Amino acid sequence: QVQLVESGGGLVQAGGSLRLSCVASGSIFSCNHMGWYRQAPGKQRELVADIPTSGPTYYAGSVKGRFTISRDNAKNTVYLQMNSLKPEDTAVYYCNAGIRPSGRDSYRNYWGQGTQVTVSS
Repeated sequence: QVQLVESGGGLVQAGGSLRLSCVASGSIFSCNHMGWYRQAPGKQRELVADIPTSGPTYYAGSVKGRFTISRDNAKNTVYLQMNSLKPEDTAVYYCNAGIRPSGRDSYRNYWGQGTQVTVSS
């Protein structure tokens, strides 16, 4: 069974930094894209950043220049370094990945349970 587990959320003052981590575990054959979404209260879930196996990364305009996504393929781990945090970055952050489980022929989209990020002004 494949699972995504996030860590690294918390409370930080505006201007501060946090680093989120997400580890994919279980019977994994391969992992293509990995990314981060967020959902603030009363708002729709939005894509923050995504990193494919190869090719350019994607950043939402609101975080470009402040957030950096990276991955360690050997560890099936994706990171989100968040700098210059703003109160509007407050949300639950979800890890998302396209994973092909061992013994399967196709990729499936997986989600983590979410980690709270709160930025105080």
